[in-house]
Amino acid sequence: MSKKVDFKKDYKDLYLPKTRPMLIDVPPMNFIMMDGAGDPNHEEYQQAVGALYALTFTIKMSKMSGNQPPGDYEYVVPPLEGLWWISGGAFSLNERNNWLWTSMIRQPEFINPAVFAWALKECRRKKPELDLSKARFGTFAEGLCVQIMHIGPYSDEPRSIAMLKTFIELNGLVDQTGSERKHHEIYLSDPRKTAPEKLKTVLRLPVARPITMKV
Repeated sequence: MSKKVDFKKDYKDLYLPKTRPMLIDVPPMNFIMMDGAGDPNHEEYQQAVGALYALTFTIKMSKMSGNQPPGDYEYVVPPLEGLWWISGGAFSLNERNNWLWTSMIRQPEFINPAVFAWALKECRRKKPELDLSKARFGTFAEGLCVQIMHIGPYSDEPRSIAMLKTFIELNGLVDQTGSERKHHEIYLSDPRKTAPEKLKTVLRLPVARPITMKV
């Protein structure tokens, strides 16, 4: 029997960084994604997360209905992730009403647009109450970033972000966080079952190396 793939354990550099900043070059990965706006405590965000998991588990359990995609293997569903930004100006963790977001879940490499289209159709048939109109499948190429494991409540994230920004400055990097390359979070804990002080969240900021002018 082949080993079940667990992306968190098999790719520790992506999902299990230390509680001190590190530089990482993130490879392109496939995701199911949904875009929205506003406070993540509002209904739109919660519905989007529910739709993402419904689609993800429809694909994962496709073998039960005889619709197993070519190249399928056993795997643990990857964690929920989020990209966060605002329209113009610097993103702030404190003012939530103007947030724009992309909520997303990584998919194994054998998932392609045809598999996603099948999952959309199947999910609409089984769960017509879900709004899947904004769901999309695509590749996210993030590139060079700095990241850190934040342990504690979401409200305390500015402490870890400050550590990342200090690391960026000390290493001569350029912070590119904005509306093009976005503030990125990976949620390793279920806030419904985990005490706030024990929540684990990967915080990731996009960066670039400075351009050196040739004379």
